[in-house]
Amino acid sequence: MRISDSVANYILQMLNEAGGIAEIQRNELANTFGCVPSQINYVITSRFTPEQGYIVESRRGGGGYIRITRRRMSKADMIMHIVNAIGQTIDAASSRAILRNLVESNMAAQSDARLIAAALSDKSLAAAPKEIRDQVRAAIFKNMLLILNT
Repeated sequence: MRISDSVANYILQMLNEAGGIAEIQRNELANTFGCVPSQINYVITSRFTPEQGYIVESRRGGGGYIRITRRRMSKADMIMHIVNAIGQTIDAASSRAILRNLVESNMAAQSDARLIAAALSDKSLAAAPKEIRDQVRAAIFKNMLLILNT
């Protein structure tokens, strides 16, 4: 398991144990995992985003901390938030990350996510010119998410 996965799992465990709110000190967590503090920043900014249902607050200074709060959203609200966040384009990796989050938060079934991922893959979109592939992917993804919402 990569260190990013270990840190993310550790934070998720903290969130689960504390009822959806975790306060961490970046340097302390970096020492725990034997990594640099920027690795902790990377995990937080890539895996605990508003699109993935989290609010991240930070307080700088000697007694500073990072507070991560899991937002409780209905399935409809979550999907509409994601549809709005996608914008005009999305790459394959970002779409897979969103799908993974939907499955982890029980907003989508694994089988649905696999079908959507297959439809959004570069292989499926190979006939579309590379210059517009991410636009086509975004349009397809948004429509498929809206179907999940019904």
